[in-house]
Amino acid sequence: MIQTERLTLRPYTVADYDAYAAMVADPIVVRHAGAPMTGEEAWMRLLRFIGHWSVFGHGLFAVLDRTTGQYLGETGFMDFRREVATRLDTMPEAAWVFTRAAQGKGYAHEAAAAAHRWMDEHHAPPATQCMISPANQASIRLAEKLGYRPHDRPQYRDQDVYRYLRLTENRAERLGRHED
Repeated sequence: MIQTERLTLRPYTVADYDAYAAMVADPIVVRHAGAPMTGEEAWMRLLRFIGHWSVFGHGLFAVLDRTTGQYLGETGFMDFRREVATRLDTMPEAAWVFTRAAQGKGYAHEAAAAAHRWMDEHHAPPATQCMISPANQASIRLAEKLGYRPHDRPQYRDQDVYRYLRLTENRAERLGRHED
């Protein structure tokens, strides 16, 4: 579990189903990531997220209001194995999605920054990636704040996406030392 000034981040549980299903059924929330999900699709995805922690030791965190416990969204890292032309399977992929009510309040940055620190400290990947719809300007700004830089523009499910890469601080420091 991670706590920030306003948030609690913890792995998903089946008790999160109702809140998660409501978020991914909202067409405004998922407009840059596909169609709204049915309850069945949300259930299967939630189970996948829970299992990811067992296999990889990391995954998506449910993000909750630290005071009220209200579900606000999710952030973390997954091994999605996306079918794109240039695959980066060995690199964890960052993700974040927040409920409509939680958007525009700085929660995404606060939560994602905490999740990135946790990932760097506990798993120390040399780099991480994220894929974002070109129309999702809020996510592009967040990725850039988190240190991501444009890498390429692959197609995913017949849609153009931007893929961003971020060297972890440990990797950036090692690269810096080798340049001297």
